[in-house]
Amino acid sequence: MIESSRGVFLSYASEDAGVAKCICAALRVAGIEVWFDQSELRGGDAWDQKIRQQIRHCALFVPIISAHTQARPEGYFRLEWKLAVDRSHLMAAEKAFLVPVVVDATTEPEALVPTQFRDVQWTRIQAGEIPAAFVDRIAALLNQPVASHTGGPAGDSRASGRRPPIVLLALSVAAVVALAIATAIRDGWQSQRPVPKVAADIAAAPVATPPAAISEKSVAVLPFVDMSEKKDQEYFSDGLSEELIDHLSHVADLKVIARTSSFQFKGKNDDIRAIGRRLGVANLLEGSVRTSGNAIRVTAQLINVFDGMHRWSETYDRRRVDIFKVQDEIAAAVVTALQAKLSSLPLVADASRSTSIDAYDQFLIGRHLMARTGINNYQEAAKAFQTAIDLDPGFAAAYIGLADAQYLIWGTNGSLTKARYSGIEARLNHAIELAPALPDGYSARGVDRLEYLGDLPGAQADLKRALELDPNSSVNQRRYGFLARCLGDIPTAVAYGKRATLSDPLEVFGWTHLSEAYRAAGQYELAQNAVAHAVELNPDSEAVVAESFEVQLGRGQAESVLQSTSRLHDSLLRLYYLARAQFSVGRDQESRQALAKYLTQAGGRSSYWSGIADIYAWRGERQQSLDWLEKIAKLPAKGGMACIRGDPIYTPFRNEPRFITLLHEIGAPE
Repeated sequence: MIESSRGVFLSYASEDAGVAKCICAALRVAGIEVWFDQSELRGGDAWDQKIRQQIRHCALFVPIISAHTQARPEGYFRLEWKLAVDRSHLMAAEKAFLVPVVVDATTEPEALVPTQFRDVQWTRIQAGEIPAAFVDRIAALLNQPVASHTGGPAGDSRASGRRPPIVLLALSVAAVVALAIATAIRDGWQSQRPVPKVAADIAAAPVATPPAAISEKSVAVLPFVDMSEKKDQEYFSDGLSEELIDHLSHVADLKVIARTSSFQFKGKNDDIRAIGRRLGVANLLEGSVRTSGNAIRVTAQLINVFDGMHRWSETYDRRRVDIFKVQDEIAAAVVTALQAKLSSLPLVADASRSTSIDAYDQFLIGRHLMARTGINNYQEAAKAFQTAIDLDPGFAAAYIGLADAQYLIWGTNGSLTKARYSGIEARLNHAIELAPALPDGYSARGVDRLEYLGDLPGAQADLKRALELDPNSSVNQRRYGFLARCLGDIPTAVAYGKRATLSDPLEVFGWTHLSEAYRAAGQYELAQNAVAHAVELNPDSEAVVAESFEVQLGRGQAESVLQSTSRLHDSLLRLYYLARAQFSVGRDQESRQALAKYLTQAGGRSSYWSGIADIYAWRGERQQSLDWLEKIAKLPAKGGMACIRGDPIYTPFRNEPRFITLLHEIGAPE
C-alpha cells in the first residue's frame, strides 16, 4: 500500500471517527486509496511507525477540522498534522498536499491549526453528506479518473445463475437472425458485427423518467468497486452487487432496477441525478469491496438522487465466508431505510446459496465470464460451474449456470443435439429438485422448452411458476410476455413487456420484445417508439436492426429496408429481407431471385426452414409456407415454429385448416 504513493491520509480526532468513515467510504467507492482507518491498525510502537510511514508516503494529507479538534489542544492527530507540515516544507510551493476539511461550523480564523493549513483552500462539508464535488476535487488533485461515484457496464447475467434477458424475436427473426449468424438465440445475445444504422424514421427517443413519476421506494444497485490491491476481485465485487439486486427484488413494494441497466454505469462518472432519471429511481446503492486473503471489507452507502444526501452507510469487516451475512445485512438496512416490506427474501436467498465458500467463488467466476459473452467465455464459465458443483454437489444455482453455459456453447456452434438438450434439461430438473423455491431453474427450463422444443404448455407451466416466485424480475416479466405473445394473448404480452422495460430500462432486448408485442397488436406507431429505444441503446445489434426492419415493413416502408439490407454482413439475413422487401415494393422477380438464393444456401438445414416459411407467407403463398411449417412440426425440436400464433406474418392464416392443425400440434390456442 505504502509504495504506491497514491493514498489519501485521513487525520481526525477520535470523536470525528463517524464523519471520517463517511469520507473514507465515499473516496474508496470512487476508486481512491484511503490510508489510516483506525480499525486497520493496532496500538504500540508498530502502530506509531505505521502512521509515520503513511504520512511520509501519502499523496494527499486530509486533516478533518471540527469543534472536537478545537476542544483538544493535545492529541495524536496534532502530531500527524505536524508530521504532514514538516513534509510539506520539502515540496514545491505549487505541489498540492494539504487538503483541510471542515465538518461543522468551525471558522478558519478561530481554528486551532498549523499556519500552513491556512495557506491552502479549505473544503467545508456536512457530517454524513459527502458531495460528489469533493470526491472530484480529490481525484483531480491525484490526477486520477474517478472509478465511480455511482457505480457502473456489463453483461447481462442475473444473480443466482440467472440468464440475461431472452432475445427471442418474432418467428422470422428468431430463425434467421440468430441462426444465420451462427449464434444461439439466448438471453442477452448481441452480435459483435458492425451493421448500418437503421433508417432515420426510427428516431431514438430518450430513455428517462420525469422526477415527479419516480417513487421514493425505488433503488438501483450500482456495481461495487473492486478495491483489492491487485484489482483481481472484480468478479467478487460484481457478484455482491448482483446478489443484492436479487435480494432486494424480492421485496414486495420496492422497485429495483435489474442488473443490465444498473451495470451500464460501471466505471463511469455520471451525475447521480442523471442516473436516477435514466433508471427511474430515487435512490442509489453503491459501495466497494476489498479482499485480502480470507478477510473482506465491504463499504456500502444508500444515496438519495434528488438531494445527494446519504440515507445510510456502513462498513463491514468480515471473513470471506461471512459474505452471505453481509449481503443480508445490507439488504435489510436498505429495506429499513426505504421503509419497504420484507417479503420472501430469506427463503429465496437461502435457496440460491452454497455451503462452500470455494464453490460460491467458482460460481461467481462462472457468472462473471457469462456476462462477458462469447463462446470462449462460455466454455471457461462451464468449467467454473462444474468445479463449483464438484465442490458442492447440492449447489442448485451452479447447475443452472452450467446448463446455461452449455446451451450457449452448443447453440452458438450449431451442435445442440437432442441428446445434449436432454442433458441440459436433466441439470435443470436436478436444480429444481435441490431448490424448489428458486425461480431461476423454472425460468431457465421454461425458456429452453420454448426455444428448443417449441413446447408451449411446458414452457407456460415453468415460466408461470418462475413469475410467481419472483414477480419483480425483469427477466421473468420479459419471458412471460414473450410466451403470452406465442400463445396469442397479446394484451398480456404488452403488459409484461411494459413492466420489463420499467424494471430494466436500459436493457436493449426488453424494448425489442415490447416492439414485437405492439406489432402483434397491430400498433405500429407504438412499436416504432419502442424499437427507437432499442436503437438508441444498441444501434449496432443485428437483432435490433432486424426488429426495426420488421416495424418498417409493417408500416409500408419497404424502400427504407431495401436501402439498408445491402449493408448487412450476413448473406442469408440480407436475402431474407431482400425477398420480403422486394415483394412489398412490387418487384416480384427480384423477390423470387432472392428467395431462390436463400433456398440454395439454407434449404438443406432445418434450422433455417422457418425463414423459408416466413418468406412464402409474406409473399402470400400460403400452401408453400405451410409445407415448410409442417416439415418443422415433424422435427424432434420444433422451437422454430413456437410463436407462429403471435407472429403478424401469419395473421392471414388464422382460418386455414392446416394452420389450425399445426397450432394444435404445438399446444398453441387457435
